[in-house]
Amino acid sequence: MIPFMDMCAVGERHRSATDRAIARVLDSGRLILGPESEAFEREFAAACGVRHAIGVGNGLDALTLILKASGIGPGDEVLVPANTFIATALAVTATGATPVWVEPDPVTYTIDVAAAQRSIGPRTRAIIAVHLFGLLCDMDALQELADRHGLILVEDAAQAHGARRDARAAGAFGHAAGFSFYPTKNLGAIGDAGAVTTDDDELADRVRMLRNYGSRRKSVHEVAGVNSRLDELQAAVLREKLPALEGENRRRRAIADHYRRELAQSRVLLPAPAGDDHVHHLFVIRVADRPSVVAALAERGVGTAVHYPTPVHRHPAYADSGAPALPVAETLADEILSIPMHPALSDAEVEHVAEAVRAVA
Repeated sequence: MIPFMDMCAVGERHRSATDRAIARVLDSGRLILGPESEAFEREFAAACGVRHAIGVGNGLDALTLILKASGIGPGDEVLVPANTFIATALAVTATGATPVWVEPDPVTYTIDVAAAQRSIGPRTRAIIAVHLFGLLCDMDALQELADRHGLILVEDAAQAHGARRDARAAGAFGHAAGFSFYPTKNLGAIGDAGAVTTDDDELADRVRMLRNYGSRRKSVHEVAGVNSRLDELQAAVLREKLPALEGENRRRRAIADHYRRELAQSRVLLPAPAGDDHVHHLFVIRVADRPSVVAALAERGVGTAVHYPTPVHRHPAYADSGAPALPVAETLADEILSIPMHPALSDAEVEHVAEAVRAVA
């Protein structure tokens, strides 16, 4: 069986580095907000091409803290793509603001710029652009739209570590970006972890304060903050894995290229092609009869997953949001299917997956 995600195989690629990081932290006696966190923040900021990276507890906290530090709260509206993981919307809800659902582009599956423009109203304060599945959004068009309407543009870069366009990296396009380092991500920790990146000195300072109980100095709490700090263990592991990110993204692109070649004449719909714009956190195809395809692939030893089976606005948590019909997002939710995609896949496994999909889809 080729599982959809093999965390043991992925972890083994970094086993010695992870062991080294753990030992370094335990030997230091520093576990929270110490030298490993400070070093990772510098190194990750440099990798993204920004002045600041602030380590936080997870990707949801990263987005929430950006919005709170930007002054977004009750009475405000934030544009959110309907085709995303629910954390994008939960960050808006956590501030007391209201998410406004926006259709995805039917080709890229990322936020549709024209639909976003139609969704702007008098209370709109921000747009969250989700680099879904590892593909960068049309950030130039979104930035122009945000500038024209005086809006904050936030990147949800949880699935796009290392993605680049014209020498700019995910995390350096918007006013600020939220990253997740959940273990399955392209750059994954061994637990929950996240970061905020930005070139805005004032925003960075406020996020640092908010993540640490609203405190800049010990025992002085200026605002009602939260506890969302990147611990030294996760920071040390991420430091060890960061230099390997570019090579692992190249491997993901090679796997994606193989899938494209082998499935070009099949009946499945393939994701939009892209170069360095795409780091293929996931490889998502579209099929007409997903349940039967999932079962047939399982019979041939191929695991799959669905990202995401329910559009955000259709979850019970947002049942009262008054969402309009969003046919593109709802069609995608019925048809998308993720096949195995991670750098530990062997060439033989990639070929087996492609052969199986050709045979059943």
